[in-house]
Amino acid sequence: MNQEVNVLALVKGKERYVFLYKDSNRAEVLRSLGRYASDPELSFTWYDAAVLSQKLRRQAQRGEVASLIASKKDGVEASDEIELQIED
Repeated sequence: MNQEVNVLALVKGKERYVFLYKDSNRAEVLRSLGRYASDPELSFTWYDAAVLSQKLRRQAQRGEVASLIASKKDGVEASDEIELQIED
């Protein structure tokens, strides 16, 4: 498991929403996005939550690909193929 800290950020005018998390805490970040979106005292909207959750998932996909590449690095032959599929 990756122990690096991931950063997810949103800037809305003078406000900054910054989420720092480890891969093992992705689900908690998603729940936090929902709590922020449902808080009427914040300018954070459901659209913001949707955009950030999509970015979080893309970061996770890229991290998984990087891990796969790193684990294969020493044993990859010129004829080996690694299938990569990241949906936008």
